[in-house]
Amino acid sequence: MSIAQKIKVLIVDDQVTSRLLLGDALQQLGFTQITVAGDGEQGAKIMTQQPHHLVISDFNMPKMDGLGLLQAVRSNPATKRAAFIMLTAQGDRALVQKAAALGANNVLAKPFTIEKMKAAIEAVFGALK
Repeated sequence: MSIAQKIKVLIVDDQVTSRLLLGDALQQLGFTQITVAGDGEQGAKIMTQQPHHLVISDFNMPKMDGLGLLQAVRSNPATKRAAFIMLTAQGDRALVQKAAALGANNVLAKPFTIEKMKAAIEAVFGALK
């Protein structure tokens, strides 16, 4: 079993197309345990009920944005060790710095390539072999 098959991933994005693209890219990289949420509140609830190893979250979402979700994940003892990759369509340095200060492990800019996603994940977990 590869490392990717052992990692439970939660995708949190309010755009259906983005969730589908992310899920497809993760499957191509060998991930099989993928859960999706449509906003930060739903993502936080899923993480509380069933912690995942990796959260890939959009920044701009209704109800709770990506930074709010990141804070919720980091403040919960059961989920605080989960890896967190923030997605952003912006090249906003302030956002990237705030995400890093709140404990994001990496930032992935949209649109992304599978290679860039793989690199972002491997920067956290090591080679996906």
